[in-house]
Amino acid sequence: MPPLLVPSPLTVVIEVPRFGMVKRRGDARIDFVALPSPFNYGSVPGTLAPDGDPLDAIVLGPRLPKGCIVERTPLAVFGFVDRGRLDPKVVCGHGPLRARDRRAVERFFRFYRGFKRGLQRVRGQSEPTEVLGWLPWSCRDAD
Repeated sequence: MPPLLVPSPLTVVIEVPRFGMVKRRGDARIDFVALPSPFNYGSVPGTLAPDGDPLDAIVLGPRLPKGCIVERTPLAVFGFVDRGRLDPKVVCGHGPLRARDRRAVERFFRFYRGFKRGLQRVRGQSEPTEVLGWLPWSCRDAD
């Protein structure tokens, strides 16, 4: 797999604040309600991920309000396959990625995989959902 090209710095719109439980679709309708997210979760406007949606981003650090727009440094890319499509997550923050942050991301997405598989069964979807782990990536200057 070629490295994912990630803009730097990264502009992220927060969709689910840290400890938030409601994941919405692009049209603002509720997609699902889950256990609280241990991270701020959002997307990168003007990008297109392999799954056809804007690139997903995890913003480390304190809780940020929904709708907040922040600029952060990309630190790593975590690979996830959602319903058979690559759905990478850019992990970003202010400093180097600590080992405990890496472990927290890995634990969360192993749990999230199980949650998504259950949700897919309820919805009658059978495409694979998998955790790939840390992916190769490189930066490009943001336009």
